[in-house]
Amino acid sequence: MGKSTWRPAMMPDLSGKTILVTGANSGIGLEAVKLFAGKNAEVIMACRNVEKANAAAAEVRAVVPEARLEVMALDLADLASVKSFADAVKQRFAKLDVLLNNAGLMAPPLQRTKDGFEIQFGTNHLGHFALTGQLLELLEAADAPRIVQISSLAHRGGKLMWGNLNAEKSYSRWAFYCQSKLANLIFARDLNRRLEKAGSTIHAYAAHPGYSATHLQDTVPAGGLFNIIMAQPAEMGCLPGVMAATSPDVEPGGYYGPDSRIMELRGYPAPAYARKITDNKTVAQRLWQESEQLTGVHYLND
Repeated sequence: MGKSTWRPAMMPDLSGKTILVTGANSGIGLEAVKLFAGKNAEVIMACRNVEKANAAAAEVRAVVPEARLEVMALDLADLASVKSFADAVKQRFAKLDVLLNNAGLMAPPLQRTKDGFEIQFGTNHLGHFALTGQLLELLEAADAPRIVQISSLAHRGGKLMWGNLNAEKSYSRWAFYCQSKLANLIFARDLNRRLEKAGSTIHAYAAHPGYSATHLQDTVPAGGLFNIIMAQPAEMGCLPGVMAATSPDVEPGGYYGPDSRIMELRGYPAPAYARKITDNKTVAQRLWQESEQLTGVHYLND
């Protein structure tokens, strides 16, 4: 991990670009929207709660009065919602320049999605896997399209629990959070490989926010206390994803996070540490096949 040389002021003008951000109503998603809108992009704010998303859009317009924002309902914990959302986006937009897969849940008690998946694996990974597959044609219509998947430092402690991916046998809130974030990073790298092999113009990247103060910690005992002591603000946490979405200097398939030497907790974005398993093609292939089987969404197969 080297020191970062990138700053938000280096973002290019995004006029004519359409950027979709999941989980755009709070935390690093909302801060990313502010930066994209400030550089003249049209931003689709994809959120489960439209009322909260509209309030967030008003917050963006208070900072960027000319912001071009489109609030749309998306529940990643419901595959029918993912499909209807993707269909609506395809009806309303001719292309998509950036898909920022940002939304996520962290360490709640055991819950299940509408389709019966463990809610963290189901939302953080499977929902985004299904969404990405259904938006590829819109991304292909753009000039230099990008997909950015937000992972986490927690990927370092993750293990793919084959046979228990959806807590069929047991559940631990942190083990399943770490699993979902490991899946995010494996997915992003595998996705980029598959896009390259298919001759696509789309590039895929991954990023993590370090330890950032967001509403993710609301479900965690003492999460607010840790935020006060250790976290960087969401305005900083959003930067690795924003850099991956906009910088000409990032590497396809790359992973980016804060440049702090202490566990990448804080700082400006730079290349991040990824475990070797995230580049294991056998593991990636199995995760892809499981994801297709569970979601019913099939794409980019060899």
